[in-house]
Amino acid sequence: MELQQLRYFQTVARMEHMTQAAEELNITQLALSRTISRLEEDIGVPLFERKGRHIRLNRYGEIFLAHLERSFLELDQAKKKINDIARIENLSVSIATTNVSIFPSLVSAFLLQYPDIRIRQYLRSDINMYQLLEKGEIDMCISSEPIEGPDVQWDPLFTDELLLLVPREERFIHRQDIRLVEVADERFISSTTNYDSSNWLEHVCQQAGFAPKISFEGNDSVVIGEMVSLGLGLSFIPKHLWDKFSEILKDRLHVLTMTEPHCTMTTGISRITGRYLPTAAHTFYSFAIQRTWDEKNGHSVF
Repeated sequence: MELQQLRYFQTVARMEHMTQAAEELNITQLALSRTISRLEEDIGVPLFERKGRHIRLNRYGEIFLAHLERSFLELDQAKKKINDIARIENLSVSIATTNVSIFPSLVSAFLLQYPDIRIRQYLRSDINMYQLLEKGEIDMCISSEPIEGPDVQWDPLFTDELLLLVPREERFIHRQDIRLVEVADERFISSTTNYDSSNWLEHVCQQAGFAPKISFEGNDSVVIGEMVSLGLGLSFIPKHLWDKFSEILKDRLHVLTMTEPHCTMTTGISRITGRYLPTAAHTFYSFAIQRTWDEKNGHSVF
C-alpha cells in the first residue's frame, strides 16, 4: 500500500467522479482506475460502488476513509513538529475568530514582544471554526462562545458588559438603564460576526420573555451603528466597542445598561487538546492566557 495510492483514493472519494479526479491529479483515467483497483486488492474488499464514470464510497470505503484522514492528520502533525524542532517551519500562527473587536489590541501587544512571528487571521463562524481546528488547518480560535467539541480546550480571555444600542431620541436619552422587555416591540439589528449571532440575540431576548423581530443582520459595527442612529432598529454592543466609537457617531447614538437580564459576553481562546502546537502558536496561546491573568489582577489590557 503506497502513499500515492492513498492520496488518489482520497481524491476520488471526495470528487465521486473518476474523470474529474484524474484531471485534478493530472493522470489518465486508466492509470487512476488501476491504482484504485490495486488498493482494493490490497485491502481485500471493494471500496466503491460504481455507476459509469460516477463512483461512490460503500460502507467499507467510508470506514477506510475515516481512518485514512486521521492518519494523514497525524502525519501532518508529525511533519509540523519535526519542522519546528529543526527551525524549518515558518514562524506563523493561524487563528480563526468571530470577535474582531479585541483582535487588533491582542495582536499588536503580542507583536511588540515577538516581531518575527506572523499572524494569519480568518473570520469564521463557530461551526466552521471547529471544522478547521479538527482538520488542523488553523492553530486556534478566538470566539465569543465556547467552541463545542469533545477534544476542545476553551480558556476565557475577556468578559465585557453588553449594552443596548439605541438612537439618541427623547424616549431614551434621559435614561441610563432599561429592562429588555420594555423594547419587546422594537425591531433589532443583529451582528453576524463581530461579537454575537442572531441565535445569541434571540437567546438573550427569550430570557427577557419575547422573540426579537430582526430586521437586518450585518458584520460591520459602524454600519450597524449608522442604522441604529437612523431609527431602523436597536442592537447590542460590548462596552469596550462602544468606547471606541467615534464621537461623531456617538452624537447620534445612546447606550443603556440592561438590568433584566443583565448581559455579559466572554471571549475565549480554543485549541485541540493533546495536539502538538508549533512554538510560535504555543507562544501566542500562552501570551493570550497571561493577558487574562493580568486583567484579573487589575491591569486593563484590551
